Amino acid sequence: MPTTPPFGSTRAYTSSALPNIENTSATESDNLNQVQDDEQDSSKSPGLGLMYGLSAGHGIKHFGQGALLVMIPSIRSTLGLGDVAIGGMSSAQSISSGIANIPAGILTDMFRKKIAWILLVSMLLVGTGYIIIGVSPVYWTLLIGVSIVGFGTSLWHAPAFGTLAARYPKRRGFAMAAHLTGAQIGNTTSPLIIGFLLAGTIGSWVVFSGIDWRWLAVIISVPMFMTGFVVVAKFKTAGAESTGDVSLREYFGSAKKLLSNRGVLGMALLGALRGAIHNSFQVFLVIYMREELDYSDTFVGLHVALITMAGILSTPIMGNLSDRIGRRPVISFAMSSMTILIFLFLQFDSGLAMTALIAILGLFFFSVMPIINAAAMDMIDKGSEGSGTALMFSGGAVIGSLTPIAAGFINQENGFHGVIIFAGIIAAIGAVLSLILPMTAKR
Repeated sequence: MPTTPPFGSTRAYTSSALPNIENTSATESDNLNQVQDDEQDSSKSPGLGLMYGLSAGHGIKHFGQGALLVMIPSIRSTLGLGDVAIGGMSSAQSISSGIANIPAGILTDMFRKKIAWILLVSMLLVGTGYIIIGVSPVYWTLLIGVSIVGFGTSLWHAPAFGTLAARYPKRRGFAMAAHLTGAQIGNTTSPLIIGFLLAGTIGSWVVFSGIDWRWLAVIISVPMFMTGFVVVAKFKTAGAESTGDVSLREYFGSAKKLLSNRGVLGMALLGALRGAIHNSFQVFLVIYMREELDYSDTFVGLHVALITMAGILSTPIMGNLSDRIGRRPVISFAMSSMTILIFLFLQFDSGLAMTALIAILGLFFFSVMPIINAAAMDMIDKGSEGSGTALMFSGGAVIGSLTPIAAGFINQENGFHGVIIFAGIIAAIGAVLSLILPMTAKR
């Protein structure tokens, strides 16, 4: 046990040449009380303002992200794009997202007290990408805009998820789920609003002639820019729980250890498979509803919203449940349910039955991702949360960049039913892996 009294008690010994025993004892008593107070303060749960604020920003970011999905049929019609070209758009977005994870992880862990500025850059890039999409005259220019949007959206994840993992270690599952709930609110409201603005109608009720997708893309950039500046103004304390910046050498030492962590790599693979299901299934579901079922833009938007609407309620419940009973039961149940539900689309591919099936799928489609992220965060060293998050999303980007093109070829040759089987097989692989991959918490 150290002989030097803690927390500045040396003042009791230096205040005079012959210290008074009573004064020394009093000082030591004060120091003991200070230690106890500090321990009580450190045990207090941090405020939830940052969690809710970042969740709101995440929702606005995903509002823009979801808008692009509903605009795809209109973009396809204007530019005369085929299935493979549509898949190429998703692939370009996934590739740029994967690339963005590298600087996002490095910047997050090296400059933990500059998180708000990284989030500002993220939103500025999303807004800029949408302006380029809106003015693009040809497909290749469109791909540049889509890629910038993908880079910007992915730049948000490492600083936001990493900061939440570090700020709320005892409620990590709930914090991750709350952050994704914000995204789901954005994903739910976006297709409803964008679908209505594109069509200008609700059913047979004609409101106006609709807004061209190019104008909508430019309009979407405005809330993206505004959100970035609000984050910098309101959440400068993001990353305050960090002791300070780390050197490049320290960062790469932690990153090397992270890359050898089989548990984290397993969760990255599982998250990538979930993303592959999303990228391959949802894009061609939209095409199928618009072109095969002849749904209006408004009705397509409603169905896309259903995919995330149920998740607004299920995501925080699943996150809180994973904090209580463990990650594996929740993840395995969600992946298994997703597999069964996707294959059911082979039977229920139209009408009210398909609508209900989409809504039920929404309970699990996105809700499982924050639990997978939390499982990964449980197995990494403190201070590497940003890089851990970046690794999780990088895995999704690698596999996610390939599956949309593959799904495009399948849709072209076998139709939407072929895409359903493709996505269902990926989900089944993920369900099996969720039962055997390590998910042991470190702390």
